[in-house]
Amino acid sequence: MDNISRRSLLSVGLGAGLVAALPGAAVATSIADDAGLRTDPFLLGIASGEPWPDGFVIWTRLALDPVAEDGLGGMPSRNVAVAWEVAEDPGMRTVVARGIEQARIETAHSVHVELKGLRPGREYFYRFRTGRHVSAVGRTLTSPAPHEMPAALAMAFASCSQYEHGYFTAYTRLAQDHPDLVLHLGDYMYEYKKDSYVIGGGNPRDHQGPETSSLAGYRQRHAQYKSDADLQAAHAIAPWLVVWDDHEVDNNWADEVPENNDAGQLNDTTERFRQRRAAAFQAYYENMPLRASSVPAGFDMKIYRTIQWGQLANFHMMDTRQYRDDQLAGDGWQKNVAERLAEDRTITGAEQEKWLLDGFKNSTQCWDILGQQVFFAEKDRNQAPEIDDVSMDGWDGYAASRRRITQGWVDANVRNAVVLTGDVHRNWANDIKVDYTDPASPVVGSELVCTSITSNGDGSGSTIDPVMAWNPHLKFYNDNRGYVNTKITKDALTADFRVLDYVTTPGSAVSTKASFTIQDGVPGLQS
Repeated sequence: MDNISRRSLLSVGLGAGLVAALPGAAVATSIADDAGLRTDPFLLGIASGEPWPDGFVIWTRLALDPVAEDGLGGMPSRNVAVAWEVAEDPGMRTVVARGIEQARIETAHSVHVELKGLRPGREYFYRFRTGRHVSAVGRTLTSPAPHEMPAALAMAFASCSQYEHGYFTAYTRLAQDHPDLVLHLGDYMYEYKKDSYVIGGGNPRDHQGPETSSLAGYRQRHAQYKSDADLQAAHAIAPWLVVWDDHEVDNNWADEVPENNDAGQLNDTTERFRQRRAAAFQAYYENMPLRASSVPAGFDMKIYRTIQWGQLANFHMMDTRQYRDDQLAGDGWQKNVAERLAEDRTITGAEQEKWLLDGFKNSTQCWDILGQQVFFAEKDRNQAPEIDDVSMDGWDGYAASRRRITQGWVDANVRNAVVLTGDVHRNWANDIKVDYTDPASPVVGSELVCTSITSNGDGSGSTIDPVMAWNPHLKFYNDNRGYVNTKITKDALTADFRVLDYVTTPGSAVSTKASFTIQDGVPGLQS
């Protein structure tokens, strides 16, 4: 890691507004009160996110016993003062901003600091302190100035990290690849209790606590995940942009509809699910490096937003759960469900759709990248043309919604449209069309689907899926675990599918299974 030790890169409440960078500021960190904490309270690591030209968010959450049943991490029932520093060097010698925040009990002793006043397009380092306890040092970046065209961006993306299904070695390998930006596309954590989601051969690790449905439960589960050293490594190496999928709340939830709404099930009323959603959202905010603009309001939380990387790229981070219509005919694969084609069906909701279409119209960037959750391109499991067999949970279940988004970037003359996807626990690379029924319909964009970090266990390593024979726009498939690295320049986007041989035991090496290039102004994938 560029001569920076793993410990130094792994080494808390709601931050109040933006904090200006004050070069040479003499705010004494020694006044931070450790509330008599006798052991290290930085067991959940540190993180940064939401880069903008003059700042970013830095995050930590204090815990002495991460899996305490009450979700409060074994912390005392009082606020704790936490000092923070941002520097230009990993040794923290050239400090450019520092201050004190309160890790508040009402937000599980988390801290979010929003920096402003820094220089655009720069690398920075940060750490936290309370009393004699000091966190590890993290690396982060500001985004380029709005008018600037940077030479390149190294961006990695990942999804689906089921703690029970394996070890998070892929996160350490991702950190070792030294990206400048990380996108996490959902299923950061899973809600299940021990022994309810089991892979062949048995789970190598277990969740603590019951299925998450209360605020205490979600806090405990996030803390168990954040305690993982591999995950901490990935957070410490670069700023993250995060969006949820379903398991951060409940499998296959849709707006106010839970997975199970039958009498006697965990979420048997709309009101109970609203309460569960509010708890999940509160814990999600507390544990992610998000801006105050994403603070939940009850069972609502806005996470769709656009982050600009100078004139190189727009990252449109989407929410395909909170505003969608309920899935048709159940949540799985179904044949010939005509209602999926209905013009009024939506996976984004009207407001988010307008935001995205307006973003396309206003874009001057070379690349418009959609960070979203579920399979976007059409994938029909049935070879017979008169019968379709598609997933009701992905965009195939909301075909008109997909067409409006795709046609929207075509109408706006978006220069290069790329969809990034998680959810399906497999690698895919796909060409995107507006009309999949017409073989002559032109390719108008590309989709890169990352596999899981661990979900479903080791994987078979297969690169063959029979559906590709009658879905010619599906160009690549692979069943390994891992993540995707990209290098983005004004001339091309190159994607490397990075895979591990195994995850049910720790320590697998990583290799590149396949690589694809998207040339500027040439829609579609080139291997």
